[in-house]
Amino acid sequence: MNKQNLTYIVIFLVFLIVVLLFALRPDDRPSAPESPAEFETVSVEEAREMIEKDDVFILDVRTPAEFNSSHIEGATLIPVTNSGGSNLSPDQLLEARINEVPKDKKILVYCRTGHRSVTASKILVAAGYSDAYNMEGGITAWTGAGYPVVS
Repeated sequence: MNKQNLTYIVIFLVFLIVVLLFALRPDDRPSAPESPAEFETVSVEEAREMIEKDDVFILDVRTPAEFNSSHIEGATLIPVTNSGGSNLSPDQLLEARINEVPKDKKILVYCRTGHRSVTASKILVAAGYSDAYNMEGGITAWTGAGYPVVS
């Protein structure tokens, strides 16, 4: 083996060692971002307890027509989507009006049956809200349990 081949082998081994050192250092690898906080799904019974006991912001994410038909007393209407024939502009929907939802209170979210409220709860969590509660079954389950509404 001549001197030139030996030099190439040494350079290759040094390069290999450097690569392995960086590859085997788990502390320096970018970690996966933490998953955002999740919202909690609560029953209508738990939702009623929250309303009676806690300082809670009640968020109705249905359409104005649905809200005007009946809603939980004290609820604030901020629709999450255009559905049921409503034709609201994007600036009237939750994503544009998120700043109207307080960050210092628990947020109880409901819709008619519980589907739109899941979407709204995900939007809240993505916006940094940590106390979002989705009411399972929506106002249909609420009235089915005999709880009062404002008409």
